[in-house]
Amino acid sequence: MYLTIIEPRVSETDGVGHINNTTVPVWLEGGRNKLFSLFTPDLNFSNWKMIIVKTTVEYKAQIYFGEDVEVKCWVKRIGNTSLELYEEIWQGDKLTVQATTIYVNYNVQENKSEVIPDSIREELVKHLYNEQ
Repeated sequence: MYLTIIEPRVSETDGVGHINNTTVPVWLEGGRNKLFSLFTPDLNFSNWKMIIVKTTVEYKAQIYFGEDVEVKCWVKRIGNTSLELYEEIWQGDKLTVQATTIYVNYNVQENKSEVIPDSIREELVKHLYNEQ
C-alpha cells in the first residue's frame, strides 16, 4: 500500500463546514505520486506514461478541516497495459472515501498503449490489495 498524509486546508472547506467533494479526487491523485514516479521516473510530461481512463468515488462520511487524512492506495489488478487501483481516505478511525481508478500505460509520442514492463510489474505486485 502507498500511504500519503494530507493536511486539509481552510480553502478546501465549503459552506456546510466539511471538505468539498471536488477536493477528494485531487487528494486521491496526490496519493498516486509514487506510482507516477515508477512509470515516469523523471516526471517529465513529454514522457508521461500513466493516463487515467476511469475513476469511481464513493463518499462514505464527511471530512473536516483540522485533522489530517490518510490516503491509502493499493493495486487491485494488473493487466497487460493497464492497472486498477483501490483507494481509501481515512480521517481518524473513520473511512470517509472509497475509490477505484484505472490507468493505462501510454506512449504519448506514439499515441498508443504499451505493455507494463516486468520491472514495474514486480514493484506493483508488492502493493496488491488483499480483500478481507
